[in-house]
Amino acid sequence: NKYIKEVSNAGCKTFIIHARKAWLNGLSPKENRDIPPLRYDIVEEIKKHYPKLEIIVNGGIKTLNDTQKHLNSFDGVMIGRESYQNPYFLAEIEQNIYKNHEILSRIAVARAMIPYIEQQNRDYGTPVKSVTRHMIGLFHEQIGSRQWRRYISENAHKEGATARDIIENALSAMQDSAERTIKAA
Repeated sequence: NKYIKEVSNAGCKTFIIHARKAWLNGLSPKENRDIPPLRYDIVEEIKKHYPKLEIIVNGGIKTLNDTQKHLNSFDGVMIGRESYQNPYFLAEIEQNIYKNHEILSRIAVARAMIPYIEQQNRDYGTPVKSVTRHMIGLFHEQIGSRQWRRYISENAHKEGATARDIIENALSAMQDSAERTIKAA
């Protein structure tokens, strides 16, 4: 509380607080994400003590339900790892919290990345793999997502790989898998 008081008195009005205490000795970074307990109650106490400050909670928020629950207590939530591993989770938030129903499909998002990847390659020499590796989770828990991930992982790094070929072939591999799954059912 002393830290919050001093920093807010210096002019800071927004605090993003991780609800898990990191242990600097004895735990790896990966273990620090799981072993120390999440203490949302401590962050809630800070918010109660400093109601005029913008308090944004971070740590362990993985579902729309978690997000909505925390928005009842805090001014915002920080979605970290989940937004990377499952980026379309942000579309759920857009639809359900912000009531934005003009959300692109996952396939449309993938295709919309093609001109961006091409521009990054043309303007800065950025390899296709440097962008597509961050798209691996776009189809998280969808039928064919394994083929999407596999195709990108096995092909985006190859010499001569183009954004259009990688994205379209990954989508095709995914759709082929989905069709096989439907026929098998």
